[in-house]
Amino acid sequence: MIYSEKVMDHFMNPRNVGEIENPSGVGYVGNPKCGDIMQMFIKVENDIIVDAKFKTFGCGAAIASSSMATELIIGKSIDEAMALSNKAVVDALDGLPPTKVHCSVLAEDAIERAVFDYRKKMGLLSQQEIEETQARFDAEDASDEDHGVELDA
Repeated sequence: MIYSEKVMDHFMNPRNVGEIENPSGVGYVGNPKCGDIMQMFIKVENDIIVDAKFKTFGCGAAIASSSMATELIIGKSIDEAMALSNKAVVDALDGLPPTKVHCSVLAEDAIERAVFDYRKKMGLLSQQEIEETQARFDAEDASDEDHGVELDA
């Protein structure tokens, strides 16, 4: 499998590894098919993500995706972070092999969950929004589907 120089750099020298003390939000995701686990921490001030860190147990592409995702959201507004797609992570890494694109999806999902956690803590969501979003997360977690990404066995 061939990885870009950016993927290798973010794997060998990951940025923003670790936890944030008293984070504004935390997102946790895992992939039952490949075993990757990702935890994303954000610190928000005045609706801007001023810090982001991650802890990832997984392959090089998962670590690189986590690292790049944190770089892409630091300094962005919450809404801008929510708009970050897995494709933007893949593009910023100069591509991922098709069998590793799911790693960028995990990064996108971890950011979404960290922002959800922040909004919930800040009282920015209605009870209905919390319940609906949590039900969607629970369904995603229970599903063996991998967001439509086909993985080799």
